[in-house]
Amino acid sequence: MIRLTLTEAGEFAESILRRHGFSEAYVRAIAATVVAGERDGCASHGLYRLLGCIATLKAGKVIADAEPELVDQAPGLVRVDAHGGFSQLAFQAGLPLLCEKARSQGIAALAINRCVHFSALWVEMEAIAEAGLAGLACNPTQAYVAPAGGSRPLFGTNPLAFGWPRSDALPFIFDFATSAVARGEIELHRRAGKAIPEGWGVDGEGRSCTDPATVLDEGAMLPFGGHKGSALSAMIELLAGVLIGDLTSAESLAFDAGSKALPYHGELIIALDPQRFLGADTERHLARAETLFSAIEAQGARLPSQRRYSARAISLAEGVQIPRALYEDLKGLLEAGRG
Repeated sequence: MIRLTLTEAGEFAESILRRHGFSEAYVRAIAATVVAGERDGCASHGLYRLLGCIATLKAGKVIADAEPELVDQAPGLVRVDAHGGFSQLAFQAGLPLLCEKARSQGIAALAINRCVHFSALWVEMEAIAEAGLAGLACNPTQAYVAPAGGSRPLFGTNPLAFGWPRSDALPFIFDFATSAVARGEIELHRRAGKAIPEGWGVDGEGRSCTDPATVLDEGAMLPFGGHKGSALSAMIELLAGVLIGDLTSAESLAFDAGSKALPYHGELIIALDPQRFLGADTERHLARAETLFSAIEAQGARLPSQRRYSARAISLAEGVQIPRALYEDLKGLLEAGRG
């Protein structure tokens, strides 16, 4: 393992992105995202993701200097056209107006179109919660996951995230794929030469499979919770694909055309303002939420995101560790340079 301080990890990521020609705004935004993943113990969304970012650029499937275009679509709706760039700058462009609209009328939505997306949604939920708002976010990916009862890829991993602001604690956030596991987890198992657990995927014949390469290349991932995860995944295809005029997971895979780039699609984010919903009773009702959180913890249960926050505290003090093989692969990107 190689240990890096968070500053070193950020500088390393920025150097790789800069070397391959990303604009300075993307360099900073993408590096911050992957370092946040590494910092919070989410290796599948950490520095490892730089490999996919550069591969996607080389495949011609992302624009390194795309300028997001902000559109004030309707009283409760913001739209940002990412113009083929990574999603981070599109989110940054739309967030201030989204928050303004949510505070004005209680609820507002942000539709991001034509973006390339690789990051965990909890990063965006934290930004919304830090603004004192509750939030929901979801997006399709590429067709990796078979519907419950099926055997061929149709849905994406289709993450769903929720954030709740807390005045005296880090926000309550969950962010999970509607597949049994994030695709990055299976990719990390393949890199490590490790079998995956039963229930994560099937082979090309629809049979349970524990070989990550077979699941990724020939078979399909599975939804979590059978028909429940499958239904949620279909909902996300509709809300964050069809409703916002962007690609479904199957359409995104067709757009990829075998390049194996990071997925190109849209994203839907909804922000809600407790102050507008509750008025003068806001503090009293938010205290009831804290009672709920305390009751969960009193049973010895863990709140969602607590594992990440614990990992964050350690990383802030001690830095992060990444496998030497990954470090060497990333160094290879730095040495290879643009093109």
